[in-house]
Amino acid sequence: MTTPLPQDRPIFSFYGDDFTGSTDALEALAVNGLPAVLFLRPPGATDLARFGGCRALGIAGESRSRTPQWMRQELPPVFHCLRKIGAPIVQYKVCSTFDSSPEIGSIGCAIEIGQQVFGSGPVGVVAAAPLLERYVVFGNLFAMGGNGIHRIDRHPAMRKHPTTPMDEGDLLRHLGRQTRRRLAGVNLLELREHPFGWPTEAEAVLFDGLEPADMVLTAQLIWEHRATPQTFVAGSSGFTYGLMDYWRSQGWLPQATASVLSGGGRQERILVLAGSCSPATEAQIRSALRSGFCGIRLHPREMNACAAEREAVAQLSAGRSVILYTALGPADRVEIDNQPALGAAMGRLLCRVILASGVRRVVVAGGDTSSHAARELGITALTFLATLARGAPLCLAHGWQDHLELVLKGGQIGSESFFEEVLSWT
Repeated sequence: MTTPLPQDRPIFSFYGDDFTGSTDALEALAVNGLPAVLFLRPPGATDLARFGGCRALGIAGESRSRTPQWMRQELPPVFHCLRKIGAPIVQYKVCSTFDSSPEIGSIGCAIEIGQQVFGSGPVGVVAAAPLLERYVVFGNLFAMGGNGIHRIDRHPAMRKHPTTPMDEGDLLRHLGRQTRRRLAGVNLLELREHPFGWPTEAEAVLFDGLEPADMVLTAQLIWEHRATPQTFVAGSSGFTYGLMDYWRSQGWLPQATASVLSGGGRQERILVLAGSCSPATEAQIRSALRSGFCGIRLHPREMNACAAEREAVAQLSAGRSVILYTALGPADRVEIDNQPALGAAMGRLLCRVILASGVRRVVVAGGDTSSHAARELGITALTFLATLARGAPLCLAHGWQDHLELVLKGGQIGSESFFEEVLSWT
């Protein structure tokens, strides 16, 4: 079968609205056998040449924690970079919890900017990610959390998110607060209907998704209704997985065999920086402490970075794994006015500890923390190493002076023993 996918340039590109979500998309591409690279800044010609064998690429960003004013200034140059690269699909990668607001991380604002840059028709909006237990049914978002599946505005963590608490489960209403674009929804019954009727008057179309097959249908409909050389989509990794499955069903991609680089072997110690205050991360910290990790509390308002640095380096030099953390769950959270500045300060602390200790495997927990902290490491790109938990892969850092493996983990992702699993992976 003749493929409509270009052979002379990447076939898929994306911008991640935070770093954890960006590595989630990187994983979705890599496990589908598509060589991919995630840049931590817009790539130049030298960067693209270095990773010339990659069929997909992304740019990790931080718009999830930024204002619309910041987005209108910072996103157009990044989108123009992706337009120049020329992949037929350009995804604005959002978290499948869809946490955002008119003031912070506005997905509606990003859709407007994307339409201006790419000149595309209606933008597909795909929040569901069944592999991560995130579902959209009749326009309402549900997510696994605690002991069950909750509508997102009743989710034990997301309804209390420190930056963008989710107080609305109806995503059309939620998105309608963020944009004046005309919105429409495609529910499960309509999605599975044949023939399908595309909403003709809408400028952005939200798709339901309950099962992986729904994501394939969604990807097919968006692909078949594309009206421009590059189609702009706002969505979670559920869309990425669905598109890869659809392309493969058409014979345009080979059978999935993850392209995996060799790792650094078993590690005797790891370093964790945790800025998340979610119940899931709290359980992971407590589990790791019971397993012998050394916990060092960082106090956000009066962080004694020098003392924390000395203690962390001493413990790592003694062969112990270390967790630097700001909170043990939502009840322990401290209100901070400038989250980006705190994240950057934590990143600088992280960088110094890595350099002084020589630790080679690092975890950063928390979406906003990862975005701001990882930039302070000065690395240029990440490539996929291995799946640890869906949405939080082990990655190889490029541009670091030595071998460095990095996991950027969202607050809700991973089992209770996740940090121990990162330590034991070989």
